[in-house]
Amino acid sequence: MTTRRRTVLAAGALALPAVAGCEKYGDEQPEPEPPAETDGKQPSSPDASGGEKQPGAPELAKTSDIEVGGGKVFEGEKVVVTQPAAGDFKAFSAVCTHSGCIVANVEDGTINCTCHGSKYALDDASVQGGPAPSPLAPRQIKVEGDSITLA
Repeated sequence: MTTRRRTVLAAGALALPAVAGCEKYGDEQPEPEPPAETDGKQPSSPDASGGEKQPGAPELAKTSDIEVGGGKVFEGEKVVVTQPAAGDFKAFSAVCTHSGCIVANVEDGTINCTCHGSKYALDDASVQGGPAPSPLAPRQIKVEGDSITLA
């Protein structure tokens, strides 16, 4: 008979947490606050990177920071900005399409990932060499005066 008693006690012990979880039955959670009024302004919407557009987004760089025929990698923002021709600024995801590394630099006329040797074109981020299977995704930037920001 001790076997049966242990079985019954064990089964009862397993059921106890399920019953204990019901002791607050009927407690109501407060309803979430309604969204704040926007004063007639449109709420921000996601940009191509999946993040939120921010009014007055922080400056990535000055146009003078991006040399013609070169570019600069912004690791924190995971974006690379290039200037393939004077006054023509482009931006692309800095995440290599081969293995997800952040591209290392822009040198010798290409965007370079040093993880496995992938290279991308400055003007359209098409694959120029290495194991990358596809181009870097385009990113939206805004150039106003001498300031470059993510759009």
